[in-house]
Amino acid sequence: MWEIILAAGWPIWPLIIASVIALAIIAERFWALRASVVTPEQLLPEVQNWLKQGGVTRETLSRLEAHSLLGKVFASALANMHNSREVTKEAIEETGRAVAHKLEQYLPTLGTIATVAPLLGLLGTVIGMVELFGSFTNSGHDVAQFARGISVALYNTAAGIVVAVPSMIAYRYFRGKIDGFLVDMEQQAIKLVELIHGDRG
Repeated sequence: MWEIILAAGWPIWPLIIASVIALAIIAERFWALRASVVTPEQLLPEVQNWLKQGGVTRETLSRLEAHSLLGKVFASALANMHNSREVTKEAIEETGRAVAHKLEQYLPTLGTIATVAPLLGLLGTVIGMVELFGSFTNSGHDVAQFARGISVALYNTAAGIVVAVPSMIAYRYFRGKIDGFLVDMEQQAIKLVELIHGDRG
C-alpha cells in the first residue's frame, strides 16, 4: 500500500484525507440513523397509555425528549396539548425542522466528497501528465520520469473514482433513509395530534 502511495505522488494525499473523512461519516451515520434511535416502534402506544393514565408531567416530557428524535417531536406536541390544534401543529413543525437538520448532519460533507473526489483525481492525472511530458528533452527522454508520470496519473484517477463511488452510494442511501424517517415521523405526529384533540382513540 505504501508503495502505491509513493507511486501516486503528493496528489494522492487529499484523496486519502477525503476517504478517511468519508468513512468516518458513513460509520457515524450508520450508527446514528438506526430506527431504534430515530423512530422507535413502541413509542406512540406508550405515549397513548400515558394520556389514558392522566396525562404527562414535566419529568415525562424531559424523558421523552431524551428518548429519541421522534420523542422530541412528541414532547413538543404534548407540551402544547392544551393549546389549539393549529398551535400544536406549529410546534411539531418547528421541532420537525430541527430534527430533520439533526438527521442530515454531516451529509453535505459526504456529498461534497463524492463530488470533489473525481476532480481531485483529475488534478492528480493532470499533474502526472505534466510530469510525463516533462520527461521529454532535446537529448531524449527520462524513462524513470516518464514511468513516474504515468503512475501518478493512473493511480490518482483510480483513487478519485474509488473514493467518489462509495461516498455517492452512501449519500444516496442515507438521503433515502432520512426521507423515510421524516415521512414516518409526520404520520405518527398526525396520529398523536388526533389522539390529543380527541379525534382518535
